[in-house]
Amino acid sequence: MDIKKIKKVELHVHLDGSLNINTISDILKIEKDEIKNKLIADKKCRDLNDYLQVFDLPIKVMQTKESLIRTSKDLIESFINDNVIYAEVRFAPNKHTTILTLDEVITSVLEGIKSLKVKVKLILCMMRGDDFSDNKKIIDLAYKYKDDGVVGIDLAGAEGLYKTSDYLPLFKYASSLNIPFTIHAGEADGIESINAAISAGATRIGHGVRAIESKECINKLKEKNILLEICPTSNIQTGIAPSMELHPIKKLYDSGVKVSINTDNRTVSNVTLNEEYEILVKAFDFTEEDFNKMNAEAIKHSFLSDRDKQELINILKEAS
Repeated sequence: MDIKKIKKVELHVHLDGSLNINTISDILKIEKDEIKNKLIADKKCRDLNDYLQVFDLPIKVMQTKESLIRTSKDLIESFINDNVIYAEVRFAPNKHTTILTLDEVITSVLEGIKSLKVKVKLILCMMRGDDFSDNKKIIDLAYKYKDDGVVGIDLAGAEGLYKTSDYLPLFKYASSLNIPFTIHAGEADGIESINAAISAGATRIGHGVRAIESKECINKLKEKNILLEICPTSNIQTGIAPSMELHPIKKLYDSGVKVSINTDNRTVSNVTLNEEYEILVKAFDFTEEDFNKMNAEAIKHSFLSDRDKQELINILKEAS
């Protein structure tokens, strides 16, 4: 198969983890090698918390309208290179308010992701460890901009330090406003975190690969038709699996759990979506039919309208 020609969908990609090295060098007037050392995580980090340390530099850069627009446009270019037909880009607005208001942050990124070549929408991240009121503002922002390019919310951050169950009231509030959500769970924390995400009503789970530790959890995911947003390279970096060959994605897929393939953080993990596909073919002999099936499920589980979903499904069918 020609992986570059496969039409792809990416549901789990962080803007701040996917910055262009050249852009950062230009903005900060720092040598590219120095930026790479600070921005690309080790192939084997101690854990998720160690992996998250490299995000200090991106946050420092993304504090003006110009930088938010420019870094967002850069990400669109990487989607085009990977033949992505639809993407949901996520980021945490509260991290970018040194100068700007929350509304200015949102409108700047929305300006940057405008594209005639790739359909792109935004997911706003609440952060583990932030105050309830700060995270509630993110939900209110998602509601405010739901007709202007924001399609849902997420909960991200240090999962092992802040339990998913502590945030259930926020997701209950989001549900009352009919705001779709995904939740990072089953990465640094285990089955308990995934079960909490399921209880919250998540239709997708970011990572979720530790579901492999429980047949009961796998059955719940299948019963409730929940899709796992799997990021293989990132999972190896954070120590969820010791190697790609031992990554649980194939067992989860074969068991009937819905999965999608994602980069998580294109720069921090130093990987493209094309490369993620290549890695999975080498490790598990996934076929083009498998990838088409995964991308169809990604569209069905996206936060788009039914009409928009059908349009994308038709594009996939035309390509297969």
